[in-house]
Amino acid sequence: MGPLMKKIEWAASGRHLSGQARHTDEKRTVTMIQDIAPHHFDNTYAHKRAPQATDYVIVYDQRHVLLTAAQQLPRYRDVQHLWSTGANRLTYLFAIDQTGFFLLSGPVPVPRGWALAPDNVFRQLTPDYLAFAGTVAVHLGEWYAQNQFCGACGHRLEPVATDRALRCPNCHRTVFPRISPAIIVGVTQGDQLLLTRFLTGYQKHTLISGYTEIGETLEDTVRREVHEEVGLAVERLRYFGSQPWGLSGSLLAGFFADLDHAAAITLEHDELAEARWYRRDELPHDDGTRSLTWQMIEAFRQGKA
Repeated sequence: MGPLMKKIEWAASGRHLSGQARHTDEKRTVTMIQDIAPHHFDNTYAHKRAPQATDYVIVYDQRHVLLTAAQQLPRYRDVQHLWSTGANRLTYLFAIDQTGFFLLSGPVPVPRGWALAPDNVFRQLTPDYLAFAGTVAVHLGEWYAQNQFCGACGHRLEPVATDRALRCPNCHRTVFPRISPAIIVGVTQGDQLLLTRFLTGYQKHTLISGYTEIGETLEDTVRREVHEEVGLAVERLRYFGSQPWGLSGSLLAGFFADLDHAAAITLEHDELAEARWYRRDELPHDDGTRSLTWQMIEAFRQGKA
């Protein structure tokens, strides 16, 4: 799994989602961060335009974002006269409904009363569609920050006019946004679900997870990660759903899988503090409801998986 996957769980522990992406019981409604209906997310790069007064500007610098004194994202009208922030300094990202979102890469002087916050602040930002917008903006902000120069010849990259891409004017190499596939798997044994906790960092319960390696299918990744993390074998994999998670630049695919045969858990002690089976009626409620992990746990709790 490695430390990168811990970042996914710490972060993830305008799509209109299908009914599968929402589960309801008497106590709670479980939604994922991208579940922003009735709002509509439009990431079509050809729809880029100049900023308008009510558009949002994500000021992004080294995994931090700038918030106003009201702990909100600034609008273009708030920043257009700061730091010579003309439209030419902004990068169009996407739109939600008719509102555009633009990137301004830092550092910049912080206005009085405003503050830089770690980018995982977007997990709690309201309204919900701004939380989703923020995570996507972080994904693109990191990509732009890490791809200023050509990795082949060292020349400065330039934006492509028609696509979300950067191109080298010297060797013509084209760079597209990086998306890292990863899996989350709920291992089941009859009426029990296997939950784990990390040795360091994120301390709430989670499911087994990991990045897909070169040459693997998603199903291969599920089997490998389960064996590496807890020494178990699984069968009958069932796809559950997916989630874009911009804070780690990932696309998460969720699966349920049955225990292949009864065996003792062999814990990977370098990364995990605990792995144990929980019956449906004893599954903990110790995280928020915006992640694929907790949507899957709730689905199992309610007998829907």
